[in-house]
Amino acid sequence: MKATDSIPPLRVTPSSWRPPPGALPTVTGTLADLRELVNGGGVVALTGAGMSTESGIPDYRGPDGARRVTPMTIDQFRDEYGARHYWSRAYVGWDRFRAARPNVGHVALAELERRGLVDAVITQNVDGLHQEAGSGTVLELHGTLTTVVCLDCSAVFRREHLQAALGRLNPGFAQVAHAARGSIRPDGDVELPGELVTDFRVAACEDCGGDQLKPDVVFFGESAHRDVVARCFERIESARSLLVLGSSLAVMSGLRFVRRAARMGLPVAIVTNGPTRGDELATLRLTGPLGEVLPALATAADRTT
Repeated sequence: MKATDSIPPLRVTPSSWRPPPGALPTVTGTLADLRELVNGGGVVALTGAGMSTESGIPDYRGPDGARRVTPMTIDQFRDEYGARHYWSRAYVGWDRFRAARPNVGHVALAELERRGLVDAVITQNVDGLHQEAGSGTVLELHGTLTTVVCLDCSAVFRREHLQAALGRLNPGFAQVAHAARGSIRPDGDVELPGELVTDFRVAACEDCGGDQLKPDVVFFGESAHRDVVARCFERIESARSLLVLGSSLAVMSGLRFVRRAARMGLPVAIVTNGPTRGDELATLRLTGPLGEVLPALATAADRTT
């Protein structure tokens, strides 16, 4: 029996959670409190979409916790039109998505790891910005948009490679779509008119010829990889504290780590711009932009290396 066999499937499902109107955290704190917690070392950070909004990648939810974007499910993607719908929009949005750069919050968190205060980053994001900023131990709970996987033969390709293939199959599509494209979405795609989507050609797998190429991310309705989940739990169980950054914790895939930490008696600090589903579990709660809080924390925190 493998160690991961004891890990139950961590299925990612859409959440209808929304904070009550006017909801306020029952626990608050200051930068000095956060500094004291981080200076204890052994911190595991759990990051969500709010970590990357200052890099130009939007969140699924607004500051009030209300969902602004309805994400695609795996069942929708497996439909022939669904795959075409996704890849046409992702093809147009890819250059802008990849142009996003780590913000000062990413850099500050990487600096805290370099000093030996943060042990690991568990991220719900799929943009790769933590690694680009210099974070060394990053567990991508929901996968990454930088690679593509074939559902038929399990071959893995770089996303840039698929982008070139889509360009060859759809000459001139990007130019036609340029005038119609909307703002970038959390998944790196953009909204396009239906008539453009209908004519888009999806690339086949170069290894097996199958037509089931999928971004290497966890869609709603799928389960996170057991080995990744197991490593996340291992990090929580060896941590001294959990620091939640930019996540509403609306989805259970992130909230369950907060619940595990709370059951273990670990301090749980949450820093976001709005309410979260885990606020009642927090021992320390700060509200503010991560691009301000994290650099200030990195400046104030001890240097241990």
